[in-house]
Amino acid sequence: MRYRVPDLAPETWHTAEIDVEKSQFLAWMCHAPTTDAFDALLQAAKAAHPNASHHCTAFIAGPPGEQTHIGFSDDGEPGGTAGRPMFQALQGSQIGEIGCVVIRYFGGTKLGTGGLARAYAQAVNAGLETLPTQEVVERDSYLLKVSFAHEAQARAWCDEQALPVQQAEYDGNGVSLTIGWPRDVELDIRGLENRLKTAIELQRT
Repeated sequence: MRYRVPDLAPETWHTAEIDVEKSQFLAWMCHAPTTDAFDALLQAAKAAHPNASHHCTAFIAGPPGEQTHIGFSDDGEPGGTAGRPMFQALQGSQIGEIGCVVIRYFGGTKLGTGGLARAYAQAVNAGLETLPTQEVVERDSYLLKVSFAHEAQARAWCDEQALPVQQAEYDGNGVSLTIGWPRDVELDIRGLENRLKTAIELQRT
């Protein structure tokens, strides 16, 4: 599986702002591969804006479609008017490992339930529009065993196929390279075998 995630360093936030009927909505976003990463975002948002009316949240701490490590909160807004529309906006983006806090400063005009839901979703979408992302490729690890003489050619082939060499171990029989094979690509090392003119031993780790 391949999907986009926020291209943000740990404890680095991406922000956006919208104004609706004199209320200010500040969207803070982070890369959230874990719930702890999202919690850090929430604590930072609360510390930076302690006097805000609400700190509403939504997060997906996993790939798009994650069902377990997810959550959202209305933080005192009427039920279903903040966290859920924020979460739905994150889901619709097909971006994984993402957390969002929308900070609201009440401007004196009540927006109604529909107006609130639209405003919180718009704040999230404003952040998504300018959010830097990078691709994550889910991989399985395989052990590729070659002779010492073939190591350089095997590494070159891996580079050409964009296969990361995660580890190398040496013994009296040669080299064992641990490579990361994309889960959405059929396993096929015939190209390497043709180049080396020998059969290759490959084991799932």
